[in-house]
Amino acid sequence: MLLKTRIKEYRVRLNMSQEDLAKEVGVRRETIGNLENGKYNPSFKLTYDIAKVLKVPIEVLFWFEEYVVYKN
Repeated sequence: MLLKTRIKEYRVRLNMSQEDLAKEVGVRRETIGNLENGKYNPSFKLTYDIAKVLKVPIEVLFWFEEYVVYKN
């Protein structure tokens, strides 16, 4: 799962709008929208601030799950 997907997932879980999250971290709503659409790569500082607002450890936002299927 990608960073953009995780941010949206946790934002929605908290019933937050993009506008709500943007205000909490000090950016414009468009920035959050672009981030969630993969058009913007946030700085580490912004990602850290987002994690704090979403009440998750920052590493959760970067967690990548990959399933590998091996055929014999």
